[in-house]
Amino acid sequence: MADNGDHDTLVSTMTGGMAPDPAPFTGSDRLHPDGRPKDAFRDDLRHVPVAHNIVTVATTAALPVLVVWAAVTISHPVAWVLAVPAMALSQNRLFILHHEAAHRVLFPNRRLNDLVGITLIGWLTFGTGSHGYRLGHVNHHRDEFGPKEPDFLLYALYPVSRQSMRRKLVRDATGVSAFRIVRPRFQRLGNTRHLRLTIMFLAGQVLIATAFWASGHPWLYLFLWVVPWVFLYQVLNRLRAIAEHGGMTRSTDRRRASRHVRQTPLAQALLVPCNVGYHVAHHVDPTVPMRHLPRLHTALVEDGYITEDLVWPSYRNLWRALASGPAPPTAA
Repeated sequence: MADNGDHDTLVSTMTGGMAPDPAPFTGSDRLHPDGRPKDAFRDDLRHVPVAHNIVTVATTAALPVLVVWAAVTISHPVAWVLAVPAMALSQNRLFILHHEAAHRVLFPNRRLNDLVGITLIGWLTFGTGSHGYRLGHVNHHRDEFGPKEPDFLLYALYPVSRQSMRRKLVRDATGVSAFRIVRPRFQRLGNTRHLRLTIMFLAGQVLIATAFWASGHPWLYLFLWVVPWVFLYQVLNRLRAIAEHGGMTRSTDRRRASRHVRQTPLAQALLVPCNVGYHVAHHVDPTVPMRHLPRLHTALVEDGYITEDLVWPSYRNLWRALASGPAPPTAA
C-alpha cells in the first residue's frame, strides 16, 4: 500500500478536475457546519420506515419476475429486445437495495437487514452473500478518495476526452468490465476463504438458473439474467458512479468529494432509483435511509449548504462535461 505522501501525490495529480470551491458554511438551526443534521431533525431523518421498505423490497424483487413473465407471455421479438434493458434496470434497483443494506438502514433489525439486503439480494445478484462490499463501502464513506478508497481509479482523471469516455463505455457494453469483475472469483482458489466465497457465488447463480429451468425456460437464464448484467448493467453502474464522484477530490467538505444532480422522474426510473441520486445528502449523513434523503437535501439547500452553483441541471449535461477533457495527442 502506498504511504500517505504517495497517496497525496495521486490525489493531487489524478483527482479534482471538476471539484468546486464552495463557500464556507457555518451551520444553521438544523445543520452542523459539515452539513450533518442536528438533534430532533437528525433523529427524525434517521428513523427507518419499515413498512415502506418492505413494500420497496417486495416490488423490487418482483420486477425481474415480471420482466420474464411479460417477455414469455407476449412472446414477440420486440418484447424480447425490451426485456433485456428492463432486466438491467431491475438489477440496478436490486443493487441499490444492497447498498442500502450495506449501510444497515434497510431495516432497523440488523439480522433482518443483513439477511434480506446482503445475504439474499447481495448473493443472488452476482455476489457472494458476504460483507465484502459493505466493508469496502465503509472506507469509501470514511474518506472519499483516501488511501482505502475502493473505487479511486473509477472516479479519477476526469474530465476525460470523448475518445477515452467512449473506450470506457465500449468496455462496459462488450462485457470486458464484467469479465474483469468475475475473473478474480476464479483466481487464488488455493485460499480457503476465497474458495468458499467462489463456491457461494456459483451457488447463487445455480439457484437463479434453477428457477429459470423450473419455469420451463432454462435458456432465459443467459438471455435475461446474465446478458443484461454483463452488457448493460455495467454501463448503468459506470454512468451513475462517475456522476456521483467523477472529477471530485479528497476533502473533509463533502461538497468537493460528491455532487448533486437535479433529480427527475425519468432519471430516478432509469438510473438512480430509491433516491440514491441525492448523493451529497447521502454522504453528509450515510445513516439517513433512502426514504428521507430528499428531506435532508431540501434542508441542505434551504439552509445554504448546497447552493445553486453546486447543482448540475441534468445527467446529460454532467456526462458531457465529464467527457470534455483534451483529446490525446495524435501520432505524427
